[in-house]
Amino acid sequence: MRILLLSEYSRLHNSLKEGLEKLGHYVVILGFKDGFKDYSTDYPIHRKWDKGIKKKIKLAIYKLTGFDLTSYATYQQFKKNKNQFIDFDVVQLINENSFYCNYYYEKKILDYLFKYNQKKFLLCCGTDYWTVKHSFEHPTMKSVVQPYLEGKIADKDFLNVLKFRTTEFKKLHELIFFNCNGVIASDFDYHIPMEHHPKYLGLIPNPINTDKIQVINQFELHPIVIFHGINQGNYYKKGNDYFEKALTIIQQKYADKVEIITTRDIPYREYISKYNKAHILLDQVYAHDQGYNALEAMAKGKVVFTGAETEFLSHYNLKEDEVCINAIPDVKVLVDKISFLIENPNEIFRISKNARKFIEKEHHYIKIAKQYLSTWKASK
Repeated sequence: MRILLLSEYSRLHNSLKEGLEKLGHYVVILGFKDGFKDYSTDYPIHRKWDKGIKKKIKLAIYKLTGFDLTSYATYQQFKKNKNQFIDFDVVQLINENSFYCNYYYEKKILDYLFKYNQKKFLLCCGTDYWTVKHSFEHPTMKSVVQPYLEGKIADKDFLNVLKFRTTEFKKLHELIFFNCNGVIASDFDYHIPMEHHPKYLGLIPNPINTDKIQVINQFELHPIVIFHGINQGNYYKKGNDYFEKALTIIQQKYADKVEIITTRDIPYREYISKYNKAHILLDQVYAHDQGYNALEAMAKGKVVFTGAETEFLSHYNLKEDEVCINAIPDVKVLVDKISFLIENPNEIFRISKNARKFIEKEHHYIKIAKQYLSTWKASK
């Protein structure tokens, strides 16, 4: 099959591509590289008019005319190579706003891709119209909307979520859902909102290339190394404020037993090299399931504080086989759980082994690639 994957989040499409290529398929990734993480794409698109004086000029022009220079520049980059993006058997969007354009230019790109290719699918693996709608309608349920509702995030810093509540992005949502063959969720944070939608094709777990990611055995527990990697733009959405408060207490309580590493907005390769020496990784507190960052860390045998709610445990039939730590937005609970691991280091080894086995069983990139192929082929 010829498969076109649109844009990248957290290396999901790169790992899927690797699995599909192992199975003999031709795969191309077009689009953004997920910001500072700088993941590989075959046809990269770069954000323009987005920094310094150019951004100020762009905003002034937009205020005066409504014309978005960044969206226009993105469309021009797509247009330059548009003949490379036709005659694919499958096109898969990473998100309802894969190209980060306004409605006019996003529609122009999608209309072309929908017209000149066969089957089209949407991944639900981040904020979009349906998941944002569900989160606002269920404010007590774990989601990135909770810290916004608590007043921690200003509207201007939450526009990448709030935009999906606008008329323009509702129209974009309707355009995509009308044209696509179906929607696939990558974990329970997106499965739950989509579960009863007629376009929903089901949950396919994130693919993890365990051939590339090896377990890093950390037998030396003196000190126990705790890693906290911060993406400043998602600071409150990931619950980093809770983690930082918990770590302050842990540092005071166990100064002679722990080493704490905190990073902010560093490239993917540097990020990985920093956390390789860690035993414990702090990921996020508002999730039901694990995102890509958590899964890669689990594949390396890290004990990860992330989402592991009841739906997740039930789906994978995890009872005594704890594969990660369910993190919640509560400093005391986080401190208690980290303290337990420090005081019971054998638990670190136990969970580490369980984590790797879980990834190999449920997230192996070739197994997941086969699930995608089966879902794509079965779709009418």
